[in-house]
Amino acid sequence: MKTYIPKIADVNNNRKWYLIDLKDVTLGRAAIKVADILRGKNKPIFTPHMDTGDFVVAVNASQMKITGAKPQQKKYYRYTGYPGGLRTVTLEKMMLNDPSRVFMSAVKGMLPKNRLGRKMIKKLHVYSDKKHPHQAQQPENLKLFES
Repeated sequence: MKTYIPKIADVNNNRKWYLIDLKDVTLGRAAIKVADILRGKNKPIFTPHMDTGDFVVAVNASQMKITGAKPQQKKYYRYTGYPGGLRTVTLEKMMLNDPSRVFMSAVKGMLPKNRLGRKMIKKLHVYSDKKHPHQAQQPENLKLFES
């Protein structure tokens, strides 16, 4: 039996767009599902060394559910490049300033740490509220968890 390796042209022509509503969904659980879609692990043609995933539009990032003491205890770090330039922001402040960055950061941590992962994260579009500019792509509504 031969192993099937998808061609790049076939993958690029068959990419879908999904719309995901993050309202009242736990941050980590949603990030896992979205990372799998971006990688293409939900498809039978998944290949680890290729980008076989689809596009994802995530809305209502400001209404995600965060459990436990994470809002006060979880910290995001960035370095300015100057001596003593390590900046720290709590999850609580990050949710007030830019909730889309919180979700983007969670998904990015679940993707490969190489040029393939950097290519995959570009297919994720996160918005704080219900409005998004991707109606022309006709994204398919995707229910993350059946309730």
